[in-house]
Amino acid sequence: QVQLIESGGGLVQAGGSLRLSCYASGRTFNRLSMAWFRHAPGKEREFVAGITKHWSTYYAESVKGRFTASRDNGKNTVTLQMNSLRPADTAVYYCAADMFGDRVTRDQAEYDYWGQGTHVTVSS
Repeated sequence: QVQLIESGGGLVQAGGSLRLSCYASGRTFNRLSMAWFRHAPGKEREFVAGITKHWSTYYAESVKGRFTASRDNGKNTVTLQMNSLRPADTAVYYCAADMFGDRVTRDQAEYDYWGQGTHVTVSS
């Protein structure tokens, strides 16, 4: 069993930065593929970024060049560095874990564990 706990959300002005973190309990973190999704008001939850157990990263087109996903296997933590934030980035951000560590999928149904979400609000 894996529990995911996100932190780092908050309120920031457009153009600013935030760093989200997700801690995963258990001893299997280095075998997991990790991803970030977000759910904005009035929209469906969408894929943002992901990182495989081999450190390959994937991003949604809307965040490429602005967001960076990384992981620290020694701390069981994955982070999402978000720069040049826009009001359109306002959402609840969720961390997700896939036991199939060699891939990053945009299909939410493939993820085995989810965090509780952290709010990000970008003001204009």
